[in-house]
Amino acid sequence: MARAAPRVGLAEVLRRHGPAYLATHPLSVAKAKVWRAILACRTVALGGHVEVCDTCGTTRHVYHSCRNRHCPLCQTQAKEAWLAARRREVLPVPYFHLVFTLPHDLNGLIGQYPRALYEMLFGAVSATLTEFAANPRWLGGTPAFSLVLHTWKQDLARHVHAHALMAGGALGMDGRWVAAKRGFLFPVKALSKVFRGKFVAALKAARQVGKLQQSDLAEHAWRDLLARVHRHDWVVYAKQPPGGPAQVLDYLGRYTHRVAISNERILHISADTVSVRVRDRTQGNRRRTLRVPAQTFIERFLLHVLPKGFKRIRHYGLIGPAHKAARLASARAALDAPAPDPLVVESVEVFMRRIDQHQRLRCPHCGKGQFVPTAPIAPVPLPLLHLRGPP
Repeated sequence: MARAAPRVGLAEVLRRHGPAYLATHPLSVAKAKVWRAILACRTVALGGHVEVCDTCGTTRHVYHSCRNRHCPLCQTQAKEAWLAARRREVLPVPYFHLVFTLPHDLNGLIGQYPRALYEMLFGAVSATLTEFAANPRWLGGTPAFSLVLHTWKQDLARHVHAHALMAGGALGMDGRWVAAKRGFLFPVKALSKVFRGKFVAALKAARQVGKLQQSDLAEHAWRDLLARVHRHDWVVYAKQPPGGPAQVLDYLGRYTHRVAISNERILHISADTVSVRVRDRTQGNRRRTLRVPAQTFIERFLLHVLPKGFKRIRHYGLIGPAHKAARLASARAALDAPAPDPLVVESVEVFMRRIDQHQRLRCPHCGKGQFVPTAPIAPVPLPLLHLRGPP
């Protein structure tokens, strides 16, 4: 549970400008579910309880969170829980951050078939990294890496790419750890070519078996698209993040539990625009304010609603779901590194929860008392959205 939502944020954009958008734009069931969750989050729509300070008698209403993964109010706790789980898996080696980006020529097809194209992206990236790691020229073993899907730019336009965080080495067939060269993992130009080849092959196969036949691409348009994506430089970015395992996890945490935009970046909502803070990469990542038409802002945000049940964070190799415990144990043995003490990790989690709970319950008015629940608040459902789009 948490306090009421701030008045400047994604939910407020939907409240003020949503009716005009819905009057002319159909919503799918998936997008309507996200829309309703964001509007209801930390409001009376989800119910809650009344709390009273046991010292000064101050009363406040606390409402439930929606816990939807697209909601910017609900991701901090999920992120911390995810990071706590990853602390049990990190290896005492350098890590590398790689980014695999799809060319914008594919954006139209992605809009029609997001699930299929996202799956192709995960498949092409994971196969490329696994293949390079298995090559004795580079490592010659089983790697450990995680992939996180991102689909947006700073201005919320579509920009589909996958972040990879990969351990700098691999577990060889002989049980020894093969370390990557200092500051180097794989050649990015070679990665780009193999990544492009695997993705385009998957794209052609999907077209041949009829998965993309309902697209608006005629045969000549399809051939033209393939020619353009072949000419395009498929960007792969790679660098070694600074610091040790703890810093690596904090670094990855920036990319995991966030969809499109955080409320902190929404600065102002006017009668027809939404002002957001962006980083200008052409000016050394300097921050500036960008004003986006409200209807455009909503339309762009909805581009990034994930298909139902789609997992945008996945793990491979030594940390893949199959035989993860045994493989990590083998890697730690090869590195002569002890397993993380589960009691220490758990004690940190419990401590953080206790501190958070204490701060949340402390009364800000008298500074001495704590809030105590006294009565439930029944939920008041939002009116149903009118759906015109496909399911």
